[in-house]
Amino acid sequence: MADVSGVWLGTYWQYGSPTRFEMTLVQGKNTLSGNVLDDSSLGEANVTGEISGRTVTFRKCYLSGSRHCIDYFGTVSSDEKLMTGQWQEGIFNQGKWEAHRQDDNLTLSLEKIKSSPLQTVS
Repeated sequence: MADVSGVWLGTYWQYGSPTRFEMTLVQGKNTLSGNVLDDSSLGEANVTGEISGRTVTFRKCYLSGSRHCIDYFGTVSSDEKLMTGQWQEGIFNQGKWEAHRQDDNLTLSLEKIKSSPLQTVS
């Protein structure tokens, strides 16, 4: 079973227009919970779902406005750094989505770069 706990940066497309989002997931065995912040007027949402093997399904329910919910279906890549799939709201409103795992070790990577000797080109 894939491990999807952590921070994900993604995009979903609606009517051909992209919307960015940041999603934080916590996984307990095959159960998922977390939150999403969309780059749209809809804002913040809660997430609940499950994972089976590399298949991920979750429901995103917005906390403000109409508080509507959207269902997401997808697949986790073998390296667990990418999720791709489809979202659906009702019968007619649907589109594609993808999310990339955010590097949790950015500070460690920066420290490693800082401590490496500079290479000169002759």
